[in-house]
Amino acid sequence: MKKVLICIDYNPTSEFVADYGYKLAKSLNAEVCLLHVIADVQYYGVQYPTFMGYDGFDTEVDLNIGREMQQVAQNFLETVRTHLNDEQVSTNILEGNTADVILEYASEWNANVIVLGTHSHNVLEKIFIGDVASKVLKHTKIPVYMVPTKK
Repeated sequence: MKKVLICIDYNPTSEFVADYGYKLAKSLNAEVCLLHVIADVQYYGVQYPTFMGYDGFDTEVDLNIGREMQQVAQNFLETVRTHLNDEQVSTNILEGNTADVILEYASEWNANVIVLGTHSHNVLEKIFIGDVASKVLKHTKIPVYMVPTKK
């Protein structure tokens, strides 16, 4: 395996996903790409405590401006790269339906494995909003490494 795609969202559990995905990639001597998909702008309004050294964004940011959202996401990915302490890690930010974007980019980038976190959604959330990991698993042709994030 030569390419490991680590998909992270704006959630403190991303630290587990990034760390485990990076360890997998290093054990395989593989290239690493961090992918973040901007899907729901309101999600970025959640103020989590600092994680992986990322303090969040300035609450003055107008969340309706795509350019600023790109900058927020870029700052997040740069912080994650610093956390991993590896300048060779590439990053990419895309917009759209998260599962679809992950599948499309993994194929374009010729990823050998996709690393995803499994969030703990209750049954009603899964019915109404679905589960990215489930959708990726259902439609992928690329192996998926699942990182459980439930404490």
